[in-house]
Amino acid sequence: MLRRWHVAVLAVLCVFALACEEGAGATPRPTSTGTAKPKPGYPSSMAALGDSITAGYGSCAVYVACSRNSWSTGGADGVGSHYGRILAKNPKMKGKARDFAVPGADAADLEAQAASAVDAGSEYVTVLVGANDACAGDVADMTSVKTFRSQVDDGLDRLRKGLPKSRVLVVSIPDLYRLWELGHDNAEAVRVWNRGICPSMLARPTSTADADNDRRHKVKDRIAAYNTQLERACEAYGKRCRWDGGSANRVDFSLSLVSKFDYFHPNFDGQKRLADVTWPGKINW
Repeated sequence: MLRRWHVAVLAVLCVFALACEEGAGATPRPTSTGTAKPKPGYPSSMAALGDSITAGYGSCAVYVACSRNSWSTGGADGVGSHYGRILAKNPKMKGKARDFAVPGADAADLEAQAASAVDAGSEYVTVLVGANDACAGDVADMTSVKTFRSQVDDGLDRLRKGLPKSRVLVVSIPDLYRLWELGHDNAEAVRVWNRGICPSMLARPTSTADADNDRRHKVKDRIAAYNTQLERACEAYGKRCRWDGGSANRVDFSLSLVSKFDYFHPNFDGQKRLADVTWPGKINW
């Protein structure tokens, strides 16, 4: 969910990326090699689309993307990613998970990411996008609901046409208002947020002025509207698309699940929680 105005900072921080990351889009290390025969229907390849949440941003020892910890395609021990869970059922998944999520991406970027998933022939695709559409400099700059839906449809249409037999999981946008509720009385969180983290929601975090309360509720309402459109877009996609039922948005998280770099992105435990609540479970693969 990194905004584009942070790109200059990334250019410096990425020097340290090799300390914890194999590289954007790199094939993650599997959590298990597996010896049993694949269970019927489990996919043998997958891709993750979205923003810095799915890229694992801030979940390693430095403030950069860390796809090995991704709730979707991560191969780190203990994260319990979808990749790791599928690998345990289907050894053919080993090394065939691609993370195309990009820090700063919004719904407008989904179609290009979907094209990459199509090119990779992914049999299972996860989609988590929309936080950056809400995390604008001001509420007036948030992506309109109509435009958001159109851009999501463009991305899903690319998947449906290019990967007609693949399964898609669409995940709800996390509750940023709850994040503000948890952190606005935390001095360290406030200090970090004042650097410009998601200003539409987190600017002037300690203010109780009517204008600031109204601004926060507008962002909360916009995220709710985005989630409604994500659900409807998945329904329109057809039976091969599954909506998470709003589970990611309903996570009753605490500050212990977010990175201390920005008090915004999920840390390792936060990624693990996302993997837990979004895992399809016993569905007919």
